[in-house]
Amino acid sequence: MRIGEAASAAGLTSKTIRFYEGRGLLPPAERSANGYREYGPDTISRLEFIRRCQSAGLTLAQIQGILHIRDSGTTPCTRVRDILGQQLIDLDKTIAELTALRATVAEHFTTIDAADPSDCDAEQICSYI
Repeated sequence: MRIGEAASAAGLTSKTIRFYEGRGLLPPAERSANGYREYGPDTISRLEFIRRCQSAGLTLAQIQGILHIRDSGTTPCTRVRDILGQQLIDLDKTIAELTALRATVAEHFTTIDAADPSDCDAEQICSYI
């Protein structure tokens, strides 16, 4: 199938497929006699895998590493487990940081929302924060 057909089947753009190919996420496509890229059916499953990885927050470098392991003939499941485990740790840390930030902002907002702006100390930039 040509690049447009592959893009449509995977829900991507042709530009994205060319980008993935340039980054090594896809093996170079076969070329027809007229120079068009020709992709096999396995390309669609690979593109769908890349999209699933991205939806889980994996970087292109991580995805490329997983695909490299797979292309060498080994299953990458252990590596995927390690990446997803670290992803969970990072997400939990980010959620905790955002929860703390929200509490701080809410505290400032509650204080300023209940205050009279005319009482603001002119000597300070803003006495509520």
